[in-house]
Amino acid sequence: MPILSEANFKELFDLYFENIKSFIYYKIGDIDVAEDIAQESYIKFWEAREKIILETAKTYLYTIANNLALNYIKHNKVVLQFEQRQNKKDGESETNPEFKMELNEFQNTLEKTINQLPDKSREVFLMNRMDGLTYSEISNRLDVSVKAIEKRMSKALSILRKNLNVSI
Repeated sequence: MPILSEANFKELFDLYFENIKSFIYYKIGDIDVAEDIAQESYIKFWEAREKIILETAKTYLYTIANNLALNYIKHNKVVLQFEQRQNKKDGESETNPEFKMELNEFQNTLEKTINQLPDKSREVFLMNRMDGLTYSEISNRLDVSVKAIEKRMSKALSILRKNLNVSI
């Protein structure tokens, strides 16, 4: 299978960039963010060029763009929920020493717990939650099945829930 050439990449960029940007814009409603995500889609596409079959390139591009858009939406939802919880606290803010202490303790416990995860589960958890990769992308990078990725992530989340007493 031939590797995607720069000429093929440029051609695909010229053909689909505006459509992908519009596709993301309709999901998110922010043209600047849509352009950023469209560009990031092409970066991820280029990074995976060894695995791409030219006939399925358009589908692959749209899948990447869709996943990045969904990750953006999920992230913003979490941020909004966090802000709403903070606003509900009566006068408690980041300047409150007790809040800062609790936040530091939680962050330390979280780091310690993540470091104690089994290697394979920790790797999958960090690739998904920190790098924003989908299970499919992780599966391709680690050359294991998506089911194996799901199992490793489930194990990581279970350990985190148990040790942190939170829902993840």
